[in-house]
Amino acid sequence: MDKPFDLTAKLLIAMPGMGDPRFERSVVVMCAHGADGGMGLIVNKPAPHIDLGDLLEQLSIPCAQPVTDPVFFGGPVETTRGFVLHSPDYALDESTLDVGGMFAMTATLDILRAIGDGEGPGRALVALGYAGWGPGQVEDEIAQNGWLVSDASLEIVFAADHEDRWLAAIQAMGIDPILLSSDGGTA
Repeated sequence: MDKPFDLTAKLLIAMPGMGDPRFERSVVVMCAHGADGGMGLIVNKPAPHIDLGDLLEQLSIPCAQPVTDPVFFGGPVETTRGFVLHSPDYALDESTLDVGGMFAMTATLDILRAIGDGEGPGRALVALGYAGWGPGQVEDEIAQNGWLVSDASLEIVFAADHEDRWLAAIQAMGIDPILLSSDGGTA
């Protein structure tokens, strides 16, 4: 039996014609993947009507300097729960998940307090909600031409212009997006 591939720390890049508007032109960082399914965060779709400064204020977390970084729609599961995808230079013992050595993810208020104090990770992205898949589901979606899979990079995930992350991720694979088709084939 073939060993299943691990998508942890990979990018899932939505193909044209994805079919689910929540994931249209999405770039997802897979934070965990295994036989039980997978979990990732969409890193290129800002949540409407809220930025990081607003979120910190709502949570009564003081902020050393004004911040207007976007808060992202991380996915359709648990949309009121926050997650911080960040560089691995910051960790909170058991509450920080290593994401393939390239990223880390923390889902506690402590990291938001550290960010507010100016002592958080070098790079961070705050998301509300996450994308989740059951056993074999993401593999099926990939096989049905729903996603491209790519190596992740800090430059793409934390790029200044979130609107260009989808295009940058595709171009990093050496693919001209105009050539992408929503129709899959079999050999």
